[in-house]
Amino acid sequence: MKDVSLHSPKQTPSKISLAYLGLVLVGMGIGAGGTFVLTNPQWAEHLADHSVISPLVTGQSNAPAKEGLATNLQSRLIPREPSNFVVDVVESTGPAVVRINAQKTVKSQVPQAFNDPFFQRFFGSQMPPMPNERVQRGTGSGFIVSNDGKIFTNAHVVDGADEVTVTLKDGRSFPGRVMGSDPSTDVAVVKIDAGDLPTVALGDSDRLQVGEWAIAIGNPLGLDNTVTTGILSATGRRSADIGVPDKRVEFIQTDAAINPGNSGGPLLNADGQVIGMNTAIIQNAQGIGFAIPINKAQQIAEQLIATGKVEHAYLGIQMVTMTPELQSQIRQETGMDIPVDKGVVIMQVMPNSPAAIAKLQQGDVLQSLQGQPIENSEQVQSLVGKLAVGDEVELGILRNGQKENLKVIIGALPITPPN
Repeated sequence: MKDVSLHSPKQTPSKISLAYLGLVLVGMGIGAGGTFVLTNPQWAEHLADHSVISPLVTGQSNAPAKEGLATNLQSRLIPREPSNFVVDVVESTGPAVVRINAQKTVKSQVPQAFNDPFFQRFFGSQMPPMPNERVQRGTGSGFIVSNDGKIFTNAHVVDGADEVTVTLKDGRSFPGRVMGSDPSTDVAVVKIDAGDLPTVALGDSDRLQVGEWAIAIGNPLGLDNTVTTGILSATGRRSADIGVPDKRVEFIQTDAAINPGNSGGPLLNADGQVIGMNTAIIQNAQGIGFAIPINKAQQIAEQLIATGKVEHAYLGIQMVTMTPELQSQIRQETGMDIPVDKGVVIMQVMPNSPAAIAKLQQGDVLQSLQGQPIENSEQVQSLVGKLAVGDEVELGILRNGQKENLKVIIGALPITPPN
């Protein structure tokens, strides 16, 4: 009796290799077909019409269920358009951000040596002609705040410009008219004659929180409609801290990239509201930019629109916050004996200023303003900045060890402060 084996016949190595190769080719075919359907969704319907899609691909039988098959494949296999809050902000606000080109004629400075008679006799007709004037051009940014064409930008973008041109994102260009400019805050308003324009929404810069999102849109280095993102790094930065001590602004700091050409453009929050006007950078620093808080910019702009100018409260003193080290240094360099090692000391009284009229003197120590104790010079500047021209204020001072109270009538900041 023969022994019958229950195992299948043993396959030779060549047959096994062919079987595996067949499976690999089938897999490659399915992969390639799937990729083709993904990139060409119209073929899903074509394949369904000819009942070519197998249950292995669709997970369904080849029964007449081709209706809706292509739509089902597209919805499940084709990714949706990517979107996030930055995209939404750019789409809603970007059309209201403009490029501002300004040009002005400036006088050329002829080297003093060229005017020397000996120099002129020596070179004679070989001296190159020196043009008396040249045209200086600059580019900045701005944002439309009213659909009739009012635009906020930086004062330094349009300062002294003979000609201003505003270009919208859609490519249209308009001549611009400077309604007013305030160098002390670096805010200006430009008007174009156009209607039904896209506008930005203004936020509330008094409610900012460090760490919240910041989005900058502008035209840095001639690269139109550039978008950068970051966070608010700090608020209330003093003008002296960033190298512009003549500005009467406390700045917003951000790490969103700010470059030349961004000046005047908007700094936005995650809701697409303008929270600041990009204005300054620190040379040779990376990831540090500054913006004027929009509440301050709007306050100044409203005055410029109404009257074409802004009057800033002016006391007329140069002051310093005293420390023990500074007290010693002043004594050594000037011989002035300051009786305190803290507080705010008047170092100079400007001629014909409200302070001079009120008889304030060099070496006086400011102790209070309107009854509020004074601790540093920034506090004095902030308090005076909130006053109006013509207001009367009471200063508490320490003079030669004696306390005194003086009343001062606040004046208007001269356009060019006296030396």
